[in-house]
Amino acid sequence: MILLSAQNIAKTYMERKVLDDVSFFLNEGDKVGIIGINGTGKSTLLRILAGAEEPDSGNVIRTNGIRISYLPQIPEFEPHGSVLEQVMLHLPADLKEAKTFEAKSILGKLGITDETRDISTLSGGEKRRAGIAAALIQPSDVLLLDEPTNHIDNETVRLLEEQLLKYRGAIVMVTHDRYFLNRITQKIVEVDRGKIFEYEGNYSTYLEQKAQREVDTEAKERKNRSLYRQELEWIRRGVRARGTKSKDRIARFHELENREKPAEAEKMQLQSVSSRLGKKTVEICAITKAMNGRVLIRDFSYQLPRDARIGIVGQNGAGKSTLIKMLCGQISPDSGSIDLGDTVRIGYFSQECESMDPNQKVIDYIRETAERIQTPDGTVTAATMLERFLFTSELQWNRIEKLSGGERKRLYLLKVLMTAPNVLLLDEPTNDLDIATLTILEDYLRNFQGAVLAISHDRYFLDKMASEIWELTGNGEVRRYNGNYQDYMKKALPENATEKPKKQTEKKERVFNGKKKLKFSFKEQREYDTIDNEIADLEEQIRLTETEIAASVSDYVKLQELSDRKEELEVLLAEKMERWVYLNDLAERIANGEME
Repeated sequence: MILLSAQNIAKTYMERKVLDDVSFFLNEGDKVGIIGINGTGKSTLLRILAGAEEPDSGNVIRTNGIRISYLPQIPEFEPHGSVLEQVMLHLPADLKEAKTFEAKSILGKLGITDETRDISTLSGGEKRRAGIAAALIQPSDVLLLDEPTNHIDNETVRLLEEQLLKYRGAIVMVTHDRYFLNRITQKIVEVDRGKIFEYEGNYSTYLEQKAQREVDTEAKERKNRSLYRQELEWIRRGVRARGTKSKDRIARFHELENREKPAEAEKMQLQSVSSRLGKKTVEICAITKAMNGRVLIRDFSYQLPRDARIGIVGQNGAGKSTLIKMLCGQISPDSGSIDLGDTVRIGYFSQECESMDPNQKVIDYIRETAERIQTPDGTVTAATMLERFLFTSELQWNRIEKLSGGERKRLYLLKVLMTAPNVLLLDEPTNDLDIATLTILEDYLRNFQGAVLAISHDRYFLDKMASEIWELTGNGEVRRYNGNYQDYMKKALPENATEKPKKQTEKKERVFNGKKKLKFSFKEQREYDTIDNEIADLEEQIRLTETEIAASVSDYVKLQELSDRKEELEVLLAEKMERWVYLNDLAERIANGEME
């Protein structure tokens, strides 16, 4: 049964067409993840489905009586009122009493134990958890969640997973959390340049299907290119060989010549622009820090290696951001000291993101940091760096107010990296960044010539980035674990089984490890070397046969023999042409270094 459908939806936002005649259908029990590069319209599509925004054209049809619960990126509450009151604010009056116990239970599981607190006293992460609770207790047939894992800690993400796995209704969520997608979803919808592409299965299956789709598209294009070259040669030879050409074949040639080429996927490029880091990096000497009468870090010492890759975890309020702010000098420890080496150049990425002038042009924002920077490939201008970060020439001259939240985060990340740091301090860098950007960032950090400390709730990111995990307990202790997040889970929480998504990812990666490079067999190589001459010879034989036919119009016996011979030669030529396409396609794949 279809619960809701969006048909032929179009939407232009701030002069940008983010959705172009797209259709989407949600059935009972569907668990759908929406992904795509920031600014492509993911949140816009979700708001349209929720009825919070109207499309410019097209229709959204909701089944009569359908109940929808919607969690926006920024939950909306009244300025004041208890947490419990705000969470239950939009419940029907006759359900509030019955839902009180459930609301308290969910809030407790999400780490909010005092539901009588005024909503105004909650932190950003706590308000996020309250918004999740409000969405979960609302009686619904459909849950629409926009980045539900943003600004919550790893334990809360795990609890949210458990709640959603129990949920019997349909779910549509925008998220960049790849493990979360893997566990919850059964269908992936990718938004790309105004269109949507659907893939059955979870995130791992999506990766396999998309890779296959790209391979098939490229293979088809290679074949078309080979056919085009073949037909071009035929056209050229035909001028000399014969006076008339097949109209159908000429039409096919022009069709190939004017075919629509597959659009190249936009790919972000990140290059290391770090500066040299000397032997002395960051020395942490017996620091202690208390906030609001609570000791967050007590007597902690550490000497940062030059190639450190440290992931920092802990519950919200445990002191993770406080530690990072002390390292970059924004706040001071109550006791102890932090000593930086002379060559240390810190790049600090704050989860709050820095204040941006909405009227400032994108390119001017980056030029404030540097007009150009030095990369391994030479000097690169600010405009070029923006292009590599998927900010087109048109976007560069737009005002910042026209950017989506995720695009602003990507712009901020670029500005931090443009300072050429050699010690990167990242506070929740995965919030609001799309999966494509995260993947490139992970590769960048792997090759970064310097030290990296990153606070993150994104388990996949920590698995890719970290070689050491620091857990802040919230009572002053900093526990250190060697390895990535999965290793930390095994050591710190042995009762937790290794997560399935990790296993699936590893299995997928192993599929490709034993592959060999494509190459010609001895027979194919010999055939490839001679086939052009063989085709030319057959065409010449056909030309001579046609000449004989023209001279033998009165000799019916000979005419029949020549006609039969011409037919045989044309069959052989067609077979050789097909073989030529295959061999040239294979030669191109070999030249590109493809694997079997």
